[in-house]
Amino acid sequence: MDDGRHRGAPAPYAAWVHAGRSADPAFERGSTLPFVLVCWLVAALMAFGAIAASDAFLEQQQVQSTCDGAALAAANQVDEAALYSRGVGTALPLTPAGAEAAVADQLTDAGVRLDGWSAATDGIEVTVRCTRTVQIAFGWLFLGGEPLERTAVASARAPTSP
Repeated sequence: MDDGRHRGAPAPYAAWVHAGRSADPAFERGSTLPFVLVCWLVAALMAFGAIAASDAFLEQQQVQSTCDGAALAAANQVDEAALYSRGVGTALPLTPAGAEAAVADQLTDAGVRLDGWSAATDGIEVTVRCTRTVQIAFGWLFLGGEPLERTAVASARAPTSP
């Protein structure tokens, strides 16, 4: 049966074997050790990366939770002078000074350390921005030893019923 190939021509997928030369076990010795070490290194980097990412995520959740609590505290700090003069409408009146005082009290009572925070209000809604730098697990490996900045923003409106 003629398949169109010349006799003696190697198949395109065949391994090249030189005549008279057999596979020498001494030539193959030690080639698996570097492969195994590289595999372990990749697995370790993946595990360390997962731990570092989890730590950064949990730090972000903690900053967000703190910021949410501060925003709620600021939204509950009503401007009493404006409330008594205008009454209760669709929203309770808020002032920047009252919001900042409420945020400062909330953060002090919670015992939370933040590197910076700000509170702003339009008179109806308060927005609080919280920032903290943290050292994460294996930060020396992934961040070069630099701290990671975590920032959260939370908004809240004063509670009223229509």
